[in-house]
Amino acid sequence: MSEESKPSELDWQHLGSRYEDAGLMLFEKRIDKLRNPRNDKVFERLVLESVDWVNVVALDSDGRSLMIRQYRFGVGYTTLETPGGMVDPGEDSKTAAARELLEETGYVSDRWRYLGAVEPNPAFHNHLCHHWLAEDIYRAQSQDLGEGESIALEFMSQEQVRDSVCSGELKHALALSALSRVFPVWPMPFVHAES
Repeated sequence: MSEESKPSELDWQHLGSRYEDAGLMLFEKRIDKLRNPRNDKVFERLVLESVDWVNVVALDSDGRSLMIRQYRFGVGYTTLETPGGMVDPGEDSKTAAARELLEETGYVSDRWRYLGAVEPNPAFHNHLCHHWLAEDIYRAQSQDLGEGESIALEFMSQEQVRDSVCSGELKHALALSALSRVFPVWPMPFVHAES
């Protein structure tokens, strides 16, 4: 049994759950009723259920990372990040990573390595984001974007990726997590001036 799955005196007792229609495209809204182990008080807590996600660090034969730029509705501007997306029903994370890379960029790889997973926000998300490394990528087709997507591609050297992190241009947490598993993306200690 892993440390994470062992019962703990910090674990809250689950008393029940209900689903509410929130009209969310990517998530199901679940309200859990839980008892606080410290004081026995009962609380309701929001959980946004989702399928797992994937992020891909895609490197060409020169070691350049294929990055994408796309408009993100939450922040209201175009971000710099790694290719990625959602794991579709019936897929494992590697299949989803290969599909997302192909759809978003038109590139494929014959060399894949699993880099691990992170919890995007365990405070109210129930899923994982799996990180994959695709090496020696090559173009196989044109982008196959969905109706709601508009994505620009850009190859960046390690130095360019690091510079974009240091400047604050690249700040997508899941992209940073994936990239940091492949090469150092920021100096230590990392200090960034507030804007």
